[in-house]
Amino acid sequence: MTLNKNYTIASIPGDGIGQEVLPEGVRVLDRAAELYGFTLSWVEFPWSCEYYSKMGQMMPADGIEQLARHDAIFLGAVGFPGVPDHVSLWGLLLPIRRKFNQYVNLRPIRLMPGMASPLANAKPGEIDFLIVRENTEGEYSDQGQFLNRGTEEETVIQQSVFTRTGIDRIFRYGFETAMKRKHKLSYATKSNGIFIAMPYWDARAAEMAEQYPDVKVEQYHIDILSAHFVRRPESFDVVVASNLMGDILSDLGAACTGTIGVAPSANLNPEGEFPSMFEPVHGSAPDIYGQKIANPIGQIWSGAMMLDHLGESEAAAAIMNAIEQTLRDGPRTPDMGGTASTEEVGSAIAAAVQASSQAGDNEVRVQTGEQRSGTAAGEAQNRSGGSAP
Repeated sequence: MTLNKNYTIASIPGDGIGQEVLPEGVRVLDRAAELYGFTLSWVEFPWSCEYYSKMGQMMPADGIEQLARHDAIFLGAVGFPGVPDHVSLWGLLLPIRRKFNQYVNLRPIRLMPGMASPLANAKPGEIDFLIVRENTEGEYSDQGQFLNRGTEEETVIQQSVFTRTGIDRIFRYGFETAMKRKHKLSYATKSNGIFIAMPYWDARAAEMAEQYPDVKVEQYHIDILSAHFVRRPESFDVVVASNLMGDILSDLGAACTGTIGVAPSANLNPEGEFPSMFEPVHGSAPDIYGQKIANPIGQIWSGAMMLDHLGESEAAAAIMNAIEQTLRDGPRTPDMGGTASTEEVGSAIAAAVQASSQAGDNEVRVQTGEQRSGTAAGEAQNRSGGSAP
């Protein structure tokens, strides 16, 4: 096969198990590239909490400019004991999302063969939906102030920032995605309690819905929506939510499929003006770091989403096929009841990609905004270090 495309990928292993699972993602992606006629040029950046301890910053002052030269960003995990989470995240992850206008955080929720859902009677294929989360504004804001600091009347004000542009574009993405799937969109709100921002969110959703009369729209307050995720997850297809609500819902949804250790995510700049970033949902899990038992599937799945975003849909489909085969047949890491190491699972998926290519069996579709995909999980990887915000 003649190689005709090369993609330059910024690799940021980050902290904890990110340093263990990201190499397995690279292994699988390189195998897929070799088989499907393109190359990946990896440029690794050592930015992490360890880097912060040495340099006093999570990335250099020109870090964004360095990343901008690449076609995509492949991230492991951010956060480690000794560096406060708000320092590590606001020093690396969140600036990347905002500077590159990655306003869509796409998190597939899917129960696949080999996954054991904690929900009674849930079967593979029955849970398969997308969370479309606003990713650059909303509740995740650094705007606010202290009043009367050091007194009994000390007050902290945290401001949420919602803009018409930000709300409209995330709903438009959600509706466009729903048009390519089942023509159904649900969205989270809390307008009965959040007096200003959420009624505005609802109003923009209603106006946007008028442009998509073929899409069935369901509005849910976040509390009952969380309950419905557990009671009837099979009823959802595309779920749009604000930054904070989407963050929480995506962990809950992944937990409904088992755990969050194999759950992928994409931080998308849909217009392609800037590189998009792909990362597993699980956190850095310092409690299991160094044991080489972390589940690499979330990282590998995120890599499949990256390839699909870059236009290499056949290679992405082969990876998804290999992931499903491995989830079904093994090997499995301890979080899924097995005894395999991180490397053994990564190697097995890479081998399955090759077998899939040779068999020509690439019918599994990857879930990005244009195509379907899904997610599973790995509970141990979120016991400590938190999930990716």
